[in-house]
Amino acid sequence: MTAQPLPTDAAPRAAEEPILKREQRGAVALLTLNRPQARNSLSEALLTELGGAIDQIASAPETHVIVLTGTPPVFSSGHDMKEMTARRADPDGGRAAFDHLMRLCSQVMQKVVRSPKPVIAAVRGTATAAGCQLVASCDLAIAGESSRFATPGVNIGLFCSTPMVALTRNVGRKPAMEMLLTGDMIPAETALRWGLVNRVVPDAEVLDAAYALAERIASKSPYVLRIGKEAFHAQAEMPLAEAYDYAARVMAENMMARDAEEGIGAFIEKRAPRWQGC
Repeated sequence: MTAQPLPTDAAPRAAEEPILKREQRGAVALLTLNRPQARNSLSEALLTELGGAIDQIASAPETHVIVLTGTPPVFSSGHDMKEMTARRADPDGGRAAFDHLMRLCSQVMQKVVRSPKPVIAAVRGTATAAGCQLVASCDLAIAGESSRFATPGVNIGLFCSTPMVALTRNVGRKPAMEMLLTGDMIPAETALRWGLVNRVVPDAEVLDAAYALAERIASKSPYVLRIGKEAFHAQAEMPLAEAYDYAARVMAENMMARDAEEGIGAFIEKRAPRWQGC
């Protein structure tokens, strides 16, 4: 049975208030989850918008880095439980709809990982369940001091199995299991210690810190950022010898790039490089 589309946001929204905002600042694209009335929960519509935006930016030469945030007071509370519960009235009890939504969410998380543009999460407020999964799927994360993180599905009879995939690829197994088995909120400093985020800053400075980091990264060769991110994720899934063999091939190919020749030449000549993106 094919699932029918899940209901869209019930509350009417003004045309100037899309559920996903997009703003360009130089070579950095800012994507903002914008369902504050629903705690930026990841409805089917929002997931579809986010996946589409990630795809579009992947081929946008003007964008080198993506910053992903949520309209305060939260980053994202995860899946929209009200939207999902409404599907229990379907003839199959919601099975097809739930399968469709979980697959869609998993596809979007993989789009974040596979995007050739580095993605930085700017976390203001809480990030729970699939919202925590989204933070873990990003390449880097900046969190505010009052931010908190959790995979609380176990508290409502729903183990956070899909968030587990991203979580266990970012933190150690025992911290991940503690989050998954207890459902407890962890503070930003614990998330930093466990490796879920890169740094913690005052709440009011989260976006500025994320932009500053994004702009530093965006100043590098876009070609190098693309092949580097792809190689990072690929080698992480390989045995040691295979990973070194793969990385050696990538680096040799990288040495043949115009940007490598330009960058090395600029280093020797003590001048700023002029990237060509190839």
